[in-house]
Amino acid sequence: MRIGVAGVGRIGTMHATNLAALDEVDEVLLFDPVPGRAARASAGLPGTRSVADLDALLTASDGVLLATPTTTHPALLRAAIAAGVPALCEKPIASDLDEMRALVDEVEASGVEVLVGFQRRFDPAVSELHRRVRAGEVGDVYLVRALGNDARPPDLGYLPNSGGIFRDLLIHDLDAVPWLVGEPVVEVYASGSVLVDRAFADADDVDNAVVLLKFAGGAHATLAGGRHDPLGYDHRIEVLGSRDSLAVGLDPRTPLTSLEPGGPRVAADAYPGFPERFHRAYLTEVATFAQVVAGTVANPSPARESLISLRLAEACEQSRRSGAPVRVQAEVIA
Repeated sequence: MRIGVAGVGRIGTMHATNLAALDEVDEVLLFDPVPGRAARASAGLPGTRSVADLDALLTASDGVLLATPTTTHPALLRAAIAAGVPALCEKPIASDLDEMRALVDEVEASGVEVLVGFQRRFDPAVSELHRRVRAGEVGDVYLVRALGNDARPPDLGYLPNSGGIFRDLLIHDLDAVPWLVGEPVVEVYASGSVLVDRAFADADDVDNAVVLLKFAGGAHATLAGGRHDPLGYDHRIEVLGSRDSLAVGLDPRTPLTSLEPGGPRVAADAYPGFPERFHRAYLTEVATFAQVVAGTVANPSPARESLISLRLAEACEQSRRSGAPVRVQAEVIA
């Protein structure tokens, strides 16, 4: 099996490294629109080679991973499905909801498998949480709490094209939490502040935000995200139900200090960023993609389900600006 990678920046190089380590992948092909970049990346990665252009990548690949900037995703994804090549596309597949709806329709009409790269769905602990919630082991879900904090703010030059904190940072939880609960969100309230750097305000964004989701069955979820945690990268999810309370993201590397006797202390190797925190998730993600390409497993992150998180992100932004809750019409996902 040959898997292509389009885009060899930080995350694309990480994906290529993980793909090259899979026994079922014979070769990883690299393409980047920046001249010479793919060749330089390939020189440092055994089991990979660079190709000259996108056509060469699609022609030679059994599946392709898209790790280019968001604005390029629709065109590249359309090229992949036109070539009949299954794709794993970094989130989101499009930055605009109407364009995403049209693109999802095209993907489904093509019959080509497209996975959306919401890596938390592939994290072993989050997957186990999903299994337990859906199996009824937690009972009726009362409340979900999710926290996601960057250790360091992103490059300030990235902000104007990031889509904002809800489409960029919190969109992962806007995907994962409804996926865990298994019910549509009917109302959203969001608030945000600029506490880290005025550059976020200059980009018409915020650097700390909270979200309240209300589900159709009456359960709630609180989501919080921030651009700076001086102790390290922190992502946790807690589910409280009528039978059990479960958490993911609490381990010896969690950047959190308890003031209780015998409670956990921040370790010297607290997670520095999302690649380290979700290392197992990223490995599982590309392994699952290879299995989808081989036709041995079902697609666990289909394109249509990614409409939910973008719809919720847009509602969050609307709520933040208006200061009022926003009623949400559920996206049709089946």
